[in-house]
Amino acid sequence: MKYLVITPVKDEERYVEHTLRSMAWQTVKPVRWIIVDDGSSDRTPELLAKYAAEHSFIRIITSPRGQARQPGSAVIQAFNRGYELAKDVEYDLIVKLDCDLSFDPNYFEKLLGRFSANPKLGIASGVYLESLGGVDWSEIAMPEYHACGASKVIRRDCWKQINGFVPSRGWDTVDEIRAITHGWETTHFRDLKMKHWKIEGSGIGPWKTNIMHGEIYYLTGGGFFFFLLKVLHRIKSRPVLIGGVAVLWGYLRSLLTRKTRLVNAAEARCYRKLLNARIFGGNRSSAGN
Repeated sequence: MKYLVITPVKDEERYVEHTLRSMAWQTVKPVRWIIVDDGSSDRTPELLAKYAAEHSFIRIITSPRGQARQPGSAVIQAFNRGYELAKDVEYDLIVKLDCDLSFDPNYFEKLLGRFSANPKLGIASGVYLESLGGVDWSEIAMPEYHACGASKVIRRDCWKQINGFVPSRGWDTVDEIRAITHGWETTHFRDLKMKHWKIEGSGIGPWKTNIMHGEIYYLTGGGFFFFLLKVLHRIKSRPVLIGGVAVLWGYLRSLLTRKTRLVNAAEARCYRKLLNARIFGGNRSSAGN
């Protein structure tokens, strides 16, 4: 199977070489790796140019410098700019890959094998390992149906059916909801591990991160009972109380301002079914963890 990789990146000089080295060492190379530099002001362009000169499958696109890039819409807009320049590429799988990861040389070879073995597999990834200070790496728990947003691998037919990524916060939940609604399987594989060097929210802080999670939950049509459990869980997590309040505010602000949801009624029902399965058991089987 052939795979196309697209990477939005901005100001990642501390981490980008982890990903550049990991991709350079892959046992199965992508047909093309399009890296969209979304206006970096650090040494990121220099590092990208170095690896592009050494590896013919790498293409660099540079956007003008602009405002600080926030999670969600700007990232996917940068991704889509890369996708528009891949119309001539033949591929079976498309990958959205962040530039703050490292993984084994056979990471993509193994993932390609999982897709080859299961024609119903639409979206998949490995799992995150995160650490404070680069020691004692531990796996980040995820719902069975979820694939890491930083390393999403999507079958081309599935990609077309879900109409790509929505340019909004919550894009990496909406794609899975739509895929499952169309009959595809989505999952992550726990034996395929990635080190995630930049912890989620480190760029915007825990308060804004939790507000964002509350907003995403509203936008993706989640049920209120599961949301209350989510708030209670965040209240108990550090920093105590603050996280739960932020999640609640993000949800209520979206509700009160009547933000347009990203899913239709059928997709919202699908998502609530997935969430209820997490509470009451009977979670649908994935492609195999």
